[in-house]
Amino acid sequence: MKVINKSLFLTYLYLLVYILLSSGVILYNKWVLSPKYFNFPFPITLTMIHMGFSGAVAFLLVRVFKVVAPVKMTFEIYATCVIPISAFFASSLWFGNTAYLHISVAFIQMLKALMPVATLIMAVLCGTDKLRCDVFLNMLLVSVGVVISSYGEIHFNVVGTLYQCTGIFAEALRLVLTQVLLQKKGLSLNPITSLYYIAPCSFAFLFVPWYFLEQSGMEVSQIQFNFWIFFSNALCALALNFSIFLVIGRTGAVTIRVAGVLKDWILIALSTVIFPESTITGLNIIGYAIALCGVVMYNYIKVKDVKASQLPPDSLPDRMNKDWRTEKKSSNLYAPDDTDNIDTSSGKVSSMSDMNVVDEEVPLMASSRLSHIGRSQLSSRDA
Repeated sequence: MKVINKSLFLTYLYLLVYILLSSGVILYNKWVLSPKYFNFPFPITLTMIHMGFSGAVAFLLVRVFKVVAPVKMTFEIYATCVIPISAFFASSLWFGNTAYLHISVAFIQMLKALMPVATLIMAVLCGTDKLRCDVFLNMLLVSVGVVISSYGEIHFNVVGTLYQCTGIFAEALRLVLTQVLLQKKGLSLNPITSLYYIAPCSFAFLFVPWYFLEQSGMEVSQIQFNFWIFFSNALCALALNFSIFLVIGRTGAVTIRVAGVLKDWILIALSTVIFPESTITGLNIIGYAIALCGVVMYNYIKVKDVKASQLPPDSLPDRMNKDWRTEKKSSNLYAPDDTDNIDTSSGKVSSMSDMNVVDEEVPLMASSRLSHIGRSQLSSRDA
């Protein structure tokens, strides 16, 4: 009993750490970028600091301390997989962080409910998923909820909304490309090797818009560069990567989705306290609640599809036992597995169902998770 209690305590502790870090990084970024507070209105520069710091730490862990071994990376894989994924990753962070300059954190979280809609659209366009009537109705419900929430936004800003929506679609396309490209190549990346390969490439992509959009402004403006502010901000973003890794290691995809929903509500409430200018109206809450219902129903359909593809018709006790084993196996996301046993159609379902779990602050972590989630879940039927 003591062992069980200790295990449950650690699980809830990791979930709490994830929620605190995820909310903290978003609020911290808003505080740093906002002209009303720290007044560092350079989102590309802030993102480059995150990428440079993450890449440097990953390099030390891989090459110096040899905590993990680098994967077998050829020029072809790097050019056809890492570069395009890094480009969309950099774009999603660039547009997402720029939105903080124009709209509130609360409204940004409400717009993020569009993530499964964007992911489904990109997956259908790329041919990795098919449009179904039940899923389409859920996505329509999400869209209606977001429209209602936007209509109720007091400080609605077209530019900020466009930046955030563009970042969401860039992230959705990156997720689909990650699934298609990495699974096709059979590439297995853990959180550290993901940072090692993708962070430097993303930094290079961000340098181009930084040079044309922010470099001249940084020379003119009077910026007080505080090392500890930027160091702690980048450290929190890096810690968030590993906190999600710990949470997934002890729970499953369903649990992390529930924690993500709870985090969104906490973040919306906290943002109105920390940033008084963030006003929430009744229409905001109603619209977001409607969108959230669509997201929850979408998750339910996808999880049910995955389980239906895994479980043969048998007795209820055996079915319950296999459910438990499936959830346990789905949490072991980075274990080696046999890539030859992948069911392509089922793999799409499981990967798509987990895409809306992604926290935009840690898409590197999420990309590795998505490339393994389908394989680890589907291989459970052979256990």
